[in-house]
Amino acid sequence: MTAELVVLLVVVVTALAFDFTNGFHDTGNAMATSIATGALRPKTAVVLSASLNLVGAFLSVEVAATVAKGVVNLGTVGGEDLLLIVFAGLVGGIIWNLATWLLGLPSSSSHALFGGLIGAAIASIGMSGVEWGGVLGKVVIPALLAPVVAALVATAGTKLVYRITSTVPEGTKQHGFRVGQIGSASLVSLAHGTNDAQKTMGVIFLALVAHGSITADDEMPFWVKLSCAVAIALGTYLGGWRIIRTLGKGLVEIAAPQGMAAESSSAAIILTSSHLGLPLSTTHVATGSILGTGLGRKGAEVRWGIAGRMAVAWLITLPSAAFVGAVCWFLAHIIGGLAGVLVVFAALILLAGFMYLRSRKQPVHSGNVNAEWEPGAEHPATTAVPSPAGSEISELPRPTTTNH
Repeated sequence: MTAELVVLLVVVVTALAFDFTNGFHDTGNAMATSIATGALRPKTAVVLSASLNLVGAFLSVEVAATVAKGVVNLGTVGGEDLLLIVFAGLVGGIIWNLATWLLGLPSSSSHALFGGLIGAAIASIGMSGVEWGGVLGKVVIPALLAPVVAALVATAGTKLVYRITSTVPEGTKQHGFRVGQIGSASLVSLAHGTNDAQKTMGVIFLALVAHGSITADDEMPFWVKLSCAVAIALGTYLGGWRIIRTLGKGLVEIAAPQGMAAESSSAAIILTSSHLGLPLSTTHVATGSILGTGLGRKGAEVRWGIAGRMAVAWLITLPSAAFVGAVCWFLAHIIGGLAGVLVVFAALILLAGFMYLRSRKQPVHSGNVNAEWEPGAEHPATTAVPSPAGSEISELPRPTTTNH
């Protein structure tokens, strides 16, 4: 087995690891509101979401084509150099995903990936290594518009829903909307599979082109589709409980009608973007939709402090991931060859292990994800509170003034 083939295998494994983190990082986009309103039990929600992510990954490759051909300039680099760019970019995306998951912040996995690739490409070959027109038209502009459009659609939808059902008995209304939430949340999960799994497909496609296994004009290999679909489904099944909690309980107090309005608007926007080949951030769409339901329901509480922290995370995602991607490229390049790639890969494993162990000090899981959000909470910390049965102690988020 040649050194170049080993590097390719490491890149593919790293890409699937990113896909896995994308799955658990974005589970809340589809299921947070259904879990928060009690329409679905937490475990049932993640199983349903994982299954539909798996199916959705096979429905389109338009977004994969955008990632493979619309971010890194294939005409300026190839071979081992392109493999190293792809690898460093993936590491940058994974590290940002894990860091924001640890803090319970629903940031964009898409922008983490693009940022990592852009940073590695600039470090390797300069500004010419990036397709800036594609980045602006298919990444930056949609990212700015997506949460605004989603919020407006969800606001209008929420107002309309409450107006139409104003004369319906409360019990009947809540039951009906919870059933409706299951359908709309399922559609968001399906849409997520059609959009986000494609991004990793595009990255693996880039790696295969760099290795010479395929050409830039070839079709997406089936094994790439299958492996990416399975990886994102497994990540979704794991459940990103910290982010689910922030979206479901921290941003807006959500009732069942709001949940259905948020999920319906998210699904419509994500499916449209997938059809157009736009690698839209499902996180931006889902968060904008949830925020819109708070604006659309009279008297609903919107926690603007948490929304502000999310917005800051969104703004720094691209440059932060780009910085990490560039550092990883320099480190691997200085060491050189297979050894450089393995050193960076080992560093990624160590960092991931550290963040996982850190998360266990303030665990959020299926048993406490739906606990009431305490007033003034800025981000998850831990406190002991009685379990529903009153016989055990669970770790639940509490307010804190410490800044991370």
